[in-house]
Amino acid sequence: MNVMLNALVISATVLGSGMALPQARQLARTRRTDGVSPTWVGVSMALNGWWLAYGFAAPVWALVPVSMISIGLYASMAVLFVRTGGRTDRRGLLIGAVGLGMLPLPFLVIGGWELAGLAVGLCYGLQLLPAVVAVLRTRALAGVSAATWLIAWTESMLWLVYGLGVTDPALIVAGTVGVVMSTVIVVRLAVTGHRPLDAFTRATSPARWRKAQASLS
Repeated sequence: MNVMLNALVISATVLGSGMALPQARQLARTRRTDGVSPTWVGVSMALNGWWLAYGFAAPVWALVPVSMISIGLYASMAVLFVRTGGRTDRRGLLIGAVGLGMLPLPFLVIGGWELAGLAVGLCYGLQLLPAVVAVLRTRALAGVSAATWLIAWTESMLWLVYGLGVTDPALIVAGTVGVVMSTVIVVRLAVTGHRPLDAFTRATSPARWRKAQASLS
């Protein structure tokens, strides 16, 4: 059982570390933010800070490298929004990072890290909600990386199973919410003709991918 749980947490750690990478690379390469929510980027930075702190406090050491790498990737996306976006994008980043990202704080003050960890797990849904709303509001989704959300689905499922195995409520809640939210985004990409399951083959055929994106724009 311990071997299986260790394998799960290692797999989830590796996937979690790379989840935001495809989205960060796509934004950096295309400079197109269509369908990408700045509020999601802001709240993701903040909540990964909370997961980092929870990883030290719980302790769940596997969360530490995942959170550190994720903070860096979301920060790079935030910089791009600041440089290329308008006032609305900057406001969205601020709302996400400060307005939504600080919601676990009163739970920490009231009940310590046990209650704060559960709040952070619940806030994972809040973290992903702006991304879900953004993709549901438009069919112009050229800026959205399907690879990121397929990785997010897999990572969330692994954390859910691991959380059940070690009876960690924060990880169980976060994993469940992550699976649901990621599923909505992947299905939305499929419905709008963006073929999310082709995400991992695009790198081998960039010309074909650019042609497909142009036809959808």
